Amino acid sequence: MSSIKVVVHGSQGRMGKEVINALCKDEELEPVGAVDKAVAQDQLALPDGSGKIPLSSDLAQMIEKCTPDIMVDFSTHEASMSAIRVCVARGVGMVIGTTGFSQSDIEEIEQSCLQNRIGAVIAANFSLGAVLMMHLSKLAAKYFDYSEIIELHHEQKLDSPSGTAISTAKELVNARGKPFEHVRSQKEVLENCRGGDYQGISIHSVRMPGFLAHQEVIFGGLGQTLTIRHDAISRDSFMPGVILAIKKAVKSDKLVVGLEALLGL
Repeated sequence: MSSIKVVVHGSQGRMGKEVINALCKDEELEPVGAVDKAVAQDQLALPDGSGKIPLSSDLAQMIEKCTPDIMVDFSTHEASMSAIRVCVARGVGMVIGTTGFSQSDIEEIEQSCLQNRIGAVIAANFSLGAVLMMHLSKLAAKYFDYSEIIELHHEQKLDSPSGTAISTAKELVNARGKPFEHVRSQKEVLENCRGGDYQGISIHSVRMPGFLAHQEVIFGGLGQTLTIRHDAISRDSFMPGVILAIKKAVKSDKLVVGLEALLGL
């Protein structure tokens, strides 16, 4: 069986580098090109020492040159939407790890995939443990009236709260069927110390060195609390989910949103 050819968009970022490293370790996958917004050379040495692949800032040109089966994207929302349209126009499947998509963005991607019979996976989090954390939290949501989310990331993360925290909050409210109870301080000495409020769920973001990606969901009830927590210790924790998504997307002809759909949750 021929290998699945993959182009990585956002290849010079932390996650992009991890993806290229993971591709080199899987016999069924082949990294064939790398794309990033600012490049100083036209080739990228593979981390396993097996050779070099083309490097460019022009995704369309890279696709024409390398004819990939799948593009993996870890970039920014704006760059990702542009890259998605380039791939759709050229019949290339996609695995998208970028967050920040609006509902209209998702609908556009879904319709484009259906019309062109292109497989794609979009996920806010590719860590299998994080997906299970969200799934278990959904199961608990209907039994508690109070919930708060604390997410902790490294100091260079651009957005807050994280896409995973927002997705978790939405799933909890959907599972509960109504907003959670929310306690507001009678006197707020420091503004926003209760965090951001999503349908009664306070979301707190921590940003500092020493963290990578962590989240805990806390539920409160009469005389008890339940905490469900996930810790990503290193970025390679996301790679099994990315590899799974690549292998599923290349066989699909539609958009799948969320890694949980691929896990049968």
